[in-house]
Amino acid sequence: MFRYETHLHTAEGSGCASASGAEQARRYKALGYDGIIVTDHFFNGNCAVTNFDSWEDRVNKFCKGYENAKAVGDEIGLKVFFGLEYSYFGADLLTYGIDKDFLLANDNLSDISFYQFADRVHKAGGVLVHAHPFREADWYIHEIKLLPKWIDGVEVYNSGNSKEVYNDRAKWYAQQFGFKQTGGTDNHHLWVEDSRISGVAADEPINSIADYITALKAGELEVIVPPKPAEG
Repeated sequence: MFRYETHLHTAEGSGCASASGAEQARRYKALGYDGIIVTDHFFNGNCAVTNFDSWEDRVNKFCKGYENAKAVGDEIGLKVFFGLEYSYFGADLLTYGIDKDFLLANDNLSDISFYQFADRVHKAGGVLVHAHPFREADWYIHEIKLLPKWIDGVEVYNSGNSKEVYNDRAKWYAQQFGFKQTGGTDNHHLWVEDSRISGVAADEPINSIADYITALKAGELEVIVPPKPAEG
């Protein structure tokens, strides 16, 4: 099986992350992973990009974590793909299938509604996966918001959830609507224990984000659920 991290942040792009893109790439290679998808918080979330001169400058700064991770990944044999985490009033949407060129060409993304954003992503061939949809009681999530008409999949296992019931509810949600299922670590730091690293596994290698989307839509991804700690 080939293993991939689908939910990962870098210090360059996410204001709440401490691990750089290069550090994240080296860490996952050491863990035996075949690839990672960098999903830094977009401008409407906890983004690290606060000072900029233009939209182009803003996008260039946002993409640094991914670019730094990819540069190292190319050297050490780790696939590194681009994504982002879009926030909408309590809903966090992992967005795959768009790239830096898409961001540069859509310089009003910060001004349009989520529904317009989702429409543009889908028209570009991308997909939206609802991350940790039932996470609550965190200072930054004030309500649970579900968007079943606008998403393509559900993250049914998230290592960052403080309660296992949040994952159980996410799986129930995916099953109720027939959504494709993914897993991810929501990794922001190098100090996250190896035993908590999650993601998805595939029978065939994934060589591009397009391959990932194809595998997701075909239901060919297996969620990696870390073993629960032994009681005692």
